[in-house]
Amino acid sequence: MDHDKPPDEDAALFRAAVGEVRLLRQDRHTARGRRPKPRPHHSEAAEREVIQDLMSDPFGGSDIQPGDELQFARPGLQRTVYRKLRRGQFRLDAELDLHGMTTAEARQALAVFLAEARDARWRCVRVIHGKGLRSSNRGPVLKGHVAHWLTQRDEVLAFSSARPADGGTGAVYVLLRRRD
Repeated sequence: MDHDKPPDEDAALFRAAVGEVRLLRQDRHTARGRRPKPRPHHSEAAEREVIQDLMSDPFGGSDIQPGDELQFARPGLQRTVYRKLRRGQFRLDAELDLHGMTTAEARQALAVFLAEARDARWRCVRVIHGKGLRSSNRGPVLKGHVAHWLTQRDEVLAFSSARPADGGTGAVYVLLRRRD
């Protein structure tokens, strides 16, 4: 930048660079507030889908232990995308906490949550299932069920146990298919 030019020359150069201007009638900016997140509308069809999902495919449990990591990826998912999910590098759009729920309540809550996620076009969510530390000698109950239920859902591309800061082996990041 040349500081030896007189101020009038700078102003002339500026006006030449900017070009023609016009006077505005109003110089106030009308700020819009942040838009609220849309709340999905639950249709009767969605409710029927949840009930049908609850009635189908019984799951007898698994031998998953409290510290075991959950991992799943659909065939064809890029390794870099899955690695990004495992590292917790996707922005979380929402989360669902299943602590204290019965298996039936948790399954219904998960089905409704995934329907909301689909309607809201969420990309990545976190499901907190707990580690099962208070499940006595049975081991974690919801953890195995959640893993099973998620693998059955077409909209679930992948899931992975969360980073320790996000719940560790008591939660999973869930990557959802983009809706067309």
